[in-house]
Amino acid sequence: MNLTEAVVLGVVQGVTEFLPVSSSGHLVLFQHLLGIKEPMLAFDISVHIGTLFAVVIYFRKDIIGIVRSLSRLISVLPDKKATAGLMAQDRDIRMALLIVAGSVPTAVLGLMFKGMAETLFSSVTLVGVTLLITGLILWCTKWTGENGVGIRRFSVKSGLAVGVVQGLAIIPGISRSGSTIAAGLFLGLNRETAARFSFLLSIPAISGAGLLGARDLIGQASLPFTVIAAGTLASGIVGYASLKLLVWIVSRGRLYFFAPYCAILGAMALVVGT
Repeated sequence: MNLTEAVVLGVVQGVTEFLPVSSSGHLVLFQHLLGIKEPMLAFDISVHIGTLFAVVIYFRKDIIGIVRSLSRLISVLPDKKATAGLMAQDRDIRMALLIVAGSVPTAVLGLMFKGMAETLFSSVTLVGVTLLITGLILWCTKWTGENGVGIRRFSVKSGLAVGVVQGLAIIPGISRSGSTIAAGLFLGLNRETAARFSFLLSIPAISGAGLLGARDLIGQASLPFTVIAAGTLASGIVGYASLKLLVWIVSRGRLYFFAPYCAILGAMALVVGT
């Protein structure tokens, strides 16, 4: 992989990580088109880290609010009544609790799939099938209601369910953002909260994947640092713009607009892969 290819793949990652069309699926397809035969797992991880920075910067106010609320919670822990009050009323604490709950099944599924990573990231046919599934999921959001509950009325059980969906999105072709936002909508969240929860939930998931893949990133001598850095920077800059666009689209209930694209691309991948 040369510098130009790294920037191209970084841009692809930045656009597709947040738009609900599966970044991992696009990376598999573009690596195939560029003639990169071996799965570049270290590079895939590095460009995901670039988009992680985009999420942190975009939702920095939410993250700061969560940290401050958790600090207040720790300070009142000896007072059971005050603790219960904060747990029930503070939106940021509720969000933190649901992120922890959702991260558990994501971590379990991520570890289960870790040994299959190279196989998953080398199958164009698999990407074709899963892109069709993503398209169907997105299309079904067309019938979700405009109104929904906020994070304080979202149950831990529902948070766990969204975490399971996020864990399954490790499979290339299943859009993490699309499937988790759709899951939140199907479970009754309002549009704004579904998007916020989806992206905040991605922070520990992407961080965990980055830590697990750090050894591969360091040991992959075939990729120069400049190549990895260029891809990471490109994914972060483009990812921020894509994230802002998707939040706007979700707020208007138009997530299903991406369904035809996923269906067409999935069908093309099936043709190429056979």
